[in-house]
Amino acid sequence: MLHLTRSSIQGEKAAWKAAGVELPQFDYEQVANNTQLKPEWIHFGAGNIFRGFVANAHQKLLDSRKSDTGIIAVETFDFEMIDKVYKPYDNLTLLVLMNARGDFHKRVVSSIVEGIAADKNREAEYRRLIEVFENPSLQMASFTITEKGYSLTDPYDKYFGIVEKDIESGPEHPVHVMSIVASLAYRRYLKGQYPMTFVSMDNCSHNGDKLKNGVVSIAKEWAQRGLVIEDFVRYLEDERVITFPLSMIDKITPRPSESVQAALLEQGIGDMDVIITSKNTYTAPFVNAEISEYLVVEDNFTNGRPPLEEAGIILTDRETVNKVETMKVTTCLNPLHTALAVSGCLLGYTLIADEMKDDTLRRFVEIIGYKEGLPVVVDPGILSPKQFLDEVLTERFANPFIPDTPQRIATDTSQKVGIRFGETIKSYIRREELDPAQLTAIPLAIAVWCRYLLGVNDAGEVFTLSSDPLLETLQGYLQG
Repeated sequence: MLHLTRSSIQGEKAAWKAAGVELPQFDYEQVANNTQLKPEWIHFGAGNIFRGFVANAHQKLLDSRKSDTGIIAVETFDFEMIDKVYKPYDNLTLLVLMNARGDFHKRVVSSIVEGIAADKNREAEYRRLIEVFENPSLQMASFTITEKGYSLTDPYDKYFGIVEKDIESGPEHPVHVMSIVASLAYRRYLKGQYPMTFVSMDNCSHNGDKLKNGVVSIAKEWAQRGLVIEDFVRYLEDERVITFPLSMIDKITPRPSESVQAALLEQGIGDMDVIITSKNTYTAPFVNAEISEYLVVEDNFTNGRPPLEEAGIILTDRETVNKVETMKVTTCLNPLHTALAVSGCLLGYTLIADEMKDDTLRRFVEIIGYKEGLPVVVDPGILSPKQFLDEVLTERFANPFIPDTPQRIATDTSQKVGIRFGETIKSYIRREELDPAQLTAIPLAIAVWCRYLLGVNDAGEVFTLSSDPLLETLQGYLQG
């Protein structure tokens, strides 16, 4: 039985190959040594999208000798990720890419050379974190911490308790991820005001601006209290030294699938148990993901960067990143996802792929995308909206091997409908040749969402609604 460890992938190469697994092609020891001395890339958020997409992209650069340092992964929220998924498997990930036909492509991702829990109680790990940020060689810190990770305030614009505490105690004992990043940036500032770039790779609009706002807000609060040198804020806001580019990421890396786990076991790969941490993170030594992936990044780096374009990442200007984001979020993917999510919950579906087998639901999202969306789509020029939409409907949503659920997609819908459907409606109002009264599928999607909020499915049974900050308010409007 094969086990995912460095000694196994070195000593049992033939057996891994026989199991159909592609192995890393670079000298790991050399890369790890280089990273120890001259780290270039640190990443916050040690979850599936990072392991299954970002780390895999960097592995392509290492395999082709276009980079000679690895990525340092940092977890600020769920330390069990490091303890249960990184350390026992030597920071390796078994990536399983699956297309709609059921073909599996398996590879070991080895580009992550260190896993760090950003916990002050783990002195050695925290010291290493500071050491990395104090090194002039560091080029970038990237992030996949989810949109909530950047937020400092509640819906009433009041700082969360954890943030208030961080503001009062200063850069010595930060707990919130934005405070941790601000304190590490302060270490870098004190060491030599070295340049670097902070890249949010989270799936949210204007992600770089959200990251900048989080870090700079903490820094300003500290400066006001005399807890940091006032010039530190100027350093963070000086775009010749520190930048926060925008990006657009798109790849589905759902919870680990038990059927994938079973298939790996059949192929002689053991110790692949699905792990549920005490913070309710679903993870595993493997990551199952769709083949499709897009990462578009604003090319604004102040201290150099890896040749990301050689790994299939698109580097472009800020305006184009915004256009790609708008294309995806308001026309070619997200509106369709939301329509399937709320209707799927009402109709008792537990897989997006199964909904795509229903002729009515398929037609529903085809009308939203092709007939109502494409006439007003924002064309970014670097990706074809029509081809992107084709791939979403024929390959991505229809992929039965991506266990993505309507219930997951329906989370926080109140925060999404205005952007996902409202932007198309506004475009119809602005364009003289178009009449918003002609729209049918988009109004139906909004109506289905209102129907969903009643919490009673089409069989007349009560079901549990996905979490949403406005759930209570909206259900109050619809009562009776």
